[in-house]
Amino acid sequence: MVTSPYTDQSRPIARALKFGTWGLIIITIVSLAVWGSIQGMPGIWGVLLGAGIGGGFVLLTALSVRITSTTDPVSTAAVVLGGWLLKIVVLILVLAVIRDMTFYHHMALLVTVVVALITVLATEVWGIVTTNVTFVGK
Repeated sequence: MVTSPYTDQSRPIARALKFGTWGLIIITIVSLAVWGSIQGMPGIWGVLLGAGIGGGFVLLTALSVRITSTTDPVSTAAVVLGGWLLKIVVLILVLAVIRDMTFYHHMALLVTVVVALITVLATEVWGIVTTNVTFVGK
């Protein structure tokens, strides 16, 4: 049997994770430079929180799909949906705890969350749709 990288059905999600991680790193560095120069340490803290929340949310979903890719679809769906619910609860708790704190810049957090979500999602989609894999239909 001839093996090829094109027969590995986990390549698309692996590339999505790789591209998403790189996208998050680049957005975080750019945001740190911009918000750090504008707002100082509160801007940096806002960016770090925003990148963790925005980018982490999407990357953890893709990671859970990657980890459960060898299981049956019901198990994968249960892990993804359960993980998503857990992330929502953790997000609400984190935002409730930091709501009245002043060590971070609120706008830096908001902008970084939005930009990180869009960037990581877009780079993951790009990684998936540009991956060549063999598909044999019935």
